[in-house]
Amino acid sequence: MPIYLDCNATTPVEPGVATLVKRFLEKDFGNPASPIHDYGVFARAAVDHARKQIARVVDARPDEVIFTSGATESNNLAILGLVEEGMRSRRRHVITTAIEHKAVLEPCMELERLGFEVEVVPVCPDGRFDPERIAAALRPDTLLVSTMQVNNETGVLQPLTELAGILADHDAWWHVDAAQGFGKEFDSLRHDRIDMISISGHKIYGPKGVGALIARKRGQKLPPLRPLMYGGGQEQGLRAGTLPVLLIAGLGEAAKLALRHQVERREKCLAMRGEIIAALASLGAKQNGAEAYTLPHVINVSLPGIDADRAINALKQVVAVSSTSACTSHTKEPSHVLLAMGCSSERVETSLRFSWCHLTEDVDWDEVSGILANLRTSKGA
Repeated sequence: MPIYLDCNATTPVEPGVATLVKRFLEKDFGNPASPIHDYGVFARAAVDHARKQIARVVDARPDEVIFTSGATESNNLAILGLVEEGMRSRRRHVITTAIEHKAVLEPCMELERLGFEVEVVPVCPDGRFDPERIAAALRPDTLLVSTMQVNNETGVLQPLTELAGILADHDAWWHVDAAQGFGKEFDSLRHDRIDMISISGHKIYGPKGVGALIARKRGQKLPPLRPLMYGGGQEQGLRAGTLPVLLIAGLGEAAKLALRHQVERREKCLAMRGEIIAALASLGAKQNGAEAYTLPHVINVSLPGIDADRAINALKQVVAVSSTSACTSHTKEPSHVLLAMGCSSERVETSLRFSWCHLTEDVDWDEVSGILANLRTSKGA
């Protein structure tokens, strides 16, 4: 098998997480909504423990953690869950940015269909949104500001702390899509001005199919969300359905390990980063997104004269890489993120995303660069 270098699409599962999930799959399989016997009591205790583990990462309260199926559902709940509040208060202005994931942009499009005004703020060439552009867009009737923490295609950390200062005196709800940064970059998500945070298990070495919306209370009240589906009233009435204890326990364990091992994981990723930058330098690689703001485990580069699709195919026996978001890789559309950053069509068409983690095996970077160099040579011939 090729070495996996597409961790921004999904991560391998941490061995300790897999062991815990297996235990709840095979042995401790009770329903936390049935605390009338030991199976249910233990299941509920496991869910409560996971809430504490997740909340600790962002300095939230356990009762502010609402379990979902993943960041896409969390994003939809945070955005579309405010429709009724927007109608009631007549605040129907929403701000987001041009580099958001489709799981934010498409719910915002649905808001427009429902009569809301969605303002999409452009971004800078360095891959970050400008907080001052959001400040200029704010209005008295702004209901929601939705921004990401870390871009999924470039790995660029967004200026959340600066935006928190701007929003300090505005009562708009602020949602942060943290699918790519939760458990990897810690400080920015701990600001208590952030009202809602979306996270996903399979981005932090946990299982697929589970995530959470961390909804911070203002005073003693959660954000005025309405559920997207109805049923048994689980998760404070915001997310109906039997809780998948095995997945939730796995997500909690992954969050705990991310917090505990953040330093050594970062050092491992930085070491590999140095190797890949050195290997691609001879190919004239141009990084997309400012290096100063990019997290240690990912790099997006354009390789002049080397088509991305040909490169991915040529490398597939050696390393598994991508050229864009996993959720849009099945389409032929160019990256909306790189286009929003002002990249030329040629630069977009030659872009590759390498993303790795502390579990990644050693890579023969000489072989990788050699394969890519041969592509350029064969094209010239």
